[in-house]
Order: sequence, then structure tokens, then C-alpha cells
Amino acid sequence: MIKTSLFADQEREAKLNQLGDALQVMEQHVDFAALAAEVDLAAPRPSRERGGRPPFPTELMVRVLLIQQLFNLSDEQMEFQLLDRLSFQRFVGLRASSQIPDRTTIWNFKERLIQAGASESVFDAVNRQLSRHGYIARGGQMIDASIVQAPKQSLSKEEKAIVSEGAMPADWKPAKRRQKDVEARWTKKHGKSYFGYKVSVNADKRYKLVRKLKVSTASEHDTLHFEDVLDCANTNRDILADKGYVDGEREARLRQQGWRLHIQRKGSKDKPISAAQQRRNHRIAKTRARIEHVFAGLAQMGGKTLRSIGLARARLHLTWKVAAYNLQRLVYLKEAGVEAF
Repeated sequence: MIKTSLFADQEREAKLNQLGDALQVMEQHVDFAALAAEVDLAAPRPSRERGGRPPFPTELMVRVLLIQQLFNLSDEQMEFQLLDRLSFQRFVGLRASSQIPDRTTIWNFKERLIQAGASESVFDAVNRQLSRHGYIARGGQMIDASIVQAPKQSLSKEEKAIVSEGAMPADWKPAKRRQKDVEARWTKKHGKSYFGYKVSVNADKRYKLVRKLKVSTASEHDTLHFEDVLDCANTNRDILADKGYVDGEREARLRQQGWRLHIQRKGSKDKPISAAQQRRNHRIAKTRARIEHVFAGLAQMGGKTLRSIGLARARLHLTWKVAAYNLQRLVYLKEAGVEAF
């Protein structure tokens, strides 16, 4: 016989706490009100002069978007989970509410950030919180990039030629234009073709936290964004990167500025690398491999694919994904007792 109880909700919450709710643990270490304040500063809330239902608080929407990135949920899935999942309701503060942000509300909040050019506001705010906890960039920096695939497009030869020039075919109807990603690009890696975008990141060696990032189309070479993601705030001047970032002129210039570059060397068919260079590459790889842990963490959160269309939405999605990774990493560091020094 199934036991019924007037206090079933409270008993379930108590059991959830006993088992360990990761979102409640995050609540203990993250100041979400401060994150919301930064978002409001970068993308002010819309005016209510025209009336209508008041929008949900920014802090609530920040929590919703962070859950969405942590669990790799679409807008439709996020709406369903907010209705269904106790831990999500409790985290965003809707446990006793009859209303939840639906898929349109979530979409509109993202568009508010994109239109205000505030896609990176939460990432910057998260990194400021990392610094307040004492987890500043230390030990040197590791730079790498990863391809993020977007839905492939079916285009004719003539349409591809027009799109490659940054335009749209004139005969496309508005509905078709909305469904075609004309900014994503094709690239090849290890002989395999990929369609989408690329995220270049800088992670510090000590804590494996992402300090800088740059989102671009997949066809742009990794080395183009090397200096865009350099972190001058790191306490160490060492930079580690793989052989895709070799550039003699840039390396000479950066060395003059005081940087210590540890970039793996690559050979060619006619001129293979020496045994000494192979040993050097191996030494660099042992440390540089730590940034692969960062990309593995992002991949576990769905950071290798996109559901959105266009570079602006890809930038928003990936920036919030990295911010969610940093928060998850912060919680780990605090709970594991890793001291900031």
C-alpha cells in the first residue's frame, strides 16, 4: 500500500537535501544577486510605460539560463523541467509560484542581452566573483580552441556562392531566412569536415578556470585569436599552446614584451622536427593537456553543439556555457578545500 502524507513536499525536499542537491551547494558559494545586477547594468530591463504583465526578475532569469547551460536544455525543455522538477523550482525561487518562464520568455530574455550587446556580461561578472573568492589567474595560461558544430545547411551551389559572400539569396522567403544560418562556416580538422563556430579560450594553469574567450566562425584559424585571449592579469608570464599557434614574428614580439612562450613545434614532410623538439613538445603537452580538461567539462554540458542560428546567438550560448563551467568549477574548488593563494 502506498503511504500518503500531508507533508510529502517537505519530506521530499528533506530527502533531496540528504542525497545532495548540487544546485543548493552552488547557492552557498555564488552571489546571484550580484550577477543579476551586472546583467541589468549591461542590458537594462525594458520599460513598463506600455503596461502589460511585469517581467520576471533578472536574477530569476539568470538562474534559469545557468540551469539551461549546466544541463544542456533547449528553451522548450527548460519550460517543461521548471514545471516538473523540484530542484529546479527551488533553485530559481518558483516552488510556491503558479507561473514559470515559458519558452517565449526565455527566448526574449536572450534577445534582450543580444540586442544590448551584453552577451559577455555574466561571464565578466562570474570572473569578478572568482577574484573575490581569491581564485585569481595563477601559474601561467593555456590557450586552445574547439569547434562547436551547428545544424548543417542544405544549399544549392548557387546559394552557397551567395552565402559565402555574406549575402542571402533574394528568392528566400522570410520563414526560410530565419531557418538558415548564413554565418556559420565549414572547416576541416584531421581530414574531417565540420560546420559551425569556434570558441577560443584561455584557462589559467593553477585552477583551470577560463579567463578569456573569443567566439568566431569555424573557418577562422586558431592563431588569429591568440592575442585576443591573452590574459595580462595572470601572475605568471608563461603561455602554453599547441603547434597550431606557431608564428615566429608574433613570438618574437611577445618575448620582447616579457612573455615566456611554450608553443609546440611542428614539422613538415621535407623537414621533420628533431628529437630535441619532440622532447620539448612532450614536456609542453604534459602541462598543456590541462586545458583539454576544460573542453571535456564543456563537452559534458553540451558545449560541442549548438541549437541556435547565427554568430550573435552562438556567442551568447557559448559565453553563458563557459560562465556556467566556471561556476561549477568554483563550487568544486570550494567544496574540495582548494585554497586560493
